[in-house]
Amino acid sequence: MCEKQSFRGEVTAYLSLIFILLTVFVGGVMESASIQNAKNYRRADMNRAMESVFAEYQKELLEEYDIFALDGSYETGQYSERNIIDRLSYYGAGDMEHKITRICFLTDHGCDAFCGQVASYMEQKYGLGIIEDKLEMSSVWERQEEQARDYAKREQEQQDYLEGLLEENEGELPQEGNPIRYAGELKKSPVLSLVLPKGKSVSEKRLNHQEMLSERSRNAGYGDFSGAVSEGKRLSSLMLGEYLLKHFSGFTDTEGTGVLDYELEYILAGGDSDRENLESVVKKLLFLRFVPNYAYIQTDSEMRAEAEAAALTLCTLLAVPAITEAAAQGILLAWAYGESIMDLRSLLKGHRVPPVKSKESWQLQLSKLLTLGTEEDRSEGRDDIGGLAYQEYLRILLFLEKKEDAAMRALGIIEQNLRRIHGQAYFRADLCVSRLEIRSTGRFRRGISYQFQTYYDYH
Repeated sequence: MCEKQSFRGEVTAYLSLIFILLTVFVGGVMESASIQNAKNYRRADMNRAMESVFAEYQKELLEEYDIFALDGSYETGQYSERNIIDRLSYYGAGDMEHKITRICFLTDHGCDAFCGQVASYMEQKYGLGIIEDKLEMSSVWERQEEQARDYAKREQEQQDYLEGLLEENEGELPQEGNPIRYAGELKKSPVLSLVLPKGKSVSEKRLNHQEMLSERSRNAGYGDFSGAVSEGKRLSSLMLGEYLLKHFSGFTDTEGTGVLDYELEYILAGGDSDRENLESVVKKLLFLRFVPNYAYIQTDSEMRAEAEAAALTLCTLLAVPAITEAAAQGILLAWAYGESIMDLRSLLKGHRVPPVKSKESWQLQLSKLLTLGTEEDRSEGRDDIGGLAYQEYLRILLFLEKKEDAAMRALGIIEQNLRRIHGQAYFRADLCVSRLEIRSTGRFRRGISYQFQTYYDYH
C-alpha cells in the first residue's frame, strides 16, 4: 500500500508574486515606451508642420529684397492667430491644441528681425570684408557729424559777433561785392536750384504719407526675443547701409521703377515726395561737406590772405581792425559754403569729390562765389579721381541715420512697391512673421497630456 506524499506551496506562491511584479514592470516599461513614442511622434508632427508653414514664405519679398517672412494674413490683409494654427492642422498637427506664446513681426522692436536678416544675408553673400574698411571709417564719420554741428554753431556765433561789432560802431558792410551777404542769400534760395546739373529734372512722384508704414498704426507681436542673435550696433548699421545701397534706387541711378524714384533719399528723409526727400538729403550733404572745406581753407595761407584782403576792402570806411578780422572769418565761412555747393554739383552729376580737400581739388575761386546761382554761373563741378561718388556719401548718411528709422522707412518702401508695382495689394510688412514659438498640448489615453514648445526663426 503506497503512502501519500504532500508538498508545501511556499515556492510556487513566491514565484507567482515575482511573475506578477515582472509583468507589472514589463507592462509599465511598455506603457512608458508607448507614451514616449507618442510624444516623439507629436514632436515630429509639429516640427514637420512648423517647417511646412514657414516654407510658405512671401515669394515676392524674397525675390525682390532677399528677405524671408511668412505673410500672417495669408493674402487677406488681416492677421489672425487662427490663420497659422489652421495651417499647422493642415500639415498634420491637428490632433493637438496650440497656443502662440511668442511671435515677432518684421517691424517689431525697431525692425530688429528685419535688420538681423539683412546682416545675415549680407555676411553670407558678401562676407564681412565688404564693411572692413567702412568699420574703420565709421568713427571718422561720427566725428565729422559732431564737427559739422560744432561748425554750424561757430558760424552763427561768428555772424552774431560781426553784427554786434557793426551795431556797436554804428556801421554796416556794403551790399555790393560782399561775399558774406551773398552767401546768406544763397542759403535762403531753393537749394536744388543751386546744385542740380543743367538739364536734369527732378522726379515729381509723391506718396500718401498717412499710408506709409512709419506713420500708420502697426500690428505688433509679443513675447521676449531678447535672446535672439543680434549683431553689434555699429556692424549692424553698416550692414544695413550696404544692403540698402544694393536694393534701393537713388538720384544718380539711371531709372527708378518703384513708387518713388529716390528711394534712398526717402529712407534718409522720410518726406512725401521725391523732390522733398532729395532737397533734404542735399542739405545734409552740404552740412557734411562744409566741415572738410572749412577745415582746409583755414590752413591755406594764400586763401586766408585773399579773404583778409577782401575784408579790408569791405571795411575800408569803417577802419575798425576787429570788424575787419571778423569779416575775414565771415568770408572764409562763406567761401567754404560756396565750395560745398560746387561739391554737390559734382556729386549730383555723377562725379566724385574727395573727402578731404587740397589746393588741387579746391574748385571755387572767391571771385566766382558772387556769381553762384546767376546767369553768369557756368561751373558744373569737376570729377576728382580717387574721390567719393554720390552713393558713397549716401553710405555715410545711412550710417549716421538712426538705424530703426532707416529700417522702418525701408520696409515702408518695400511694402508700397509690393502693393502697387507687384500687385500684392494685401501685403503689410507689420503682418509678416519672422519668429514664432508655439506651445502644443497632446492628449493621450487615460487622461495623460504632454506639453512642449516649438520655435522657428528665419534669422
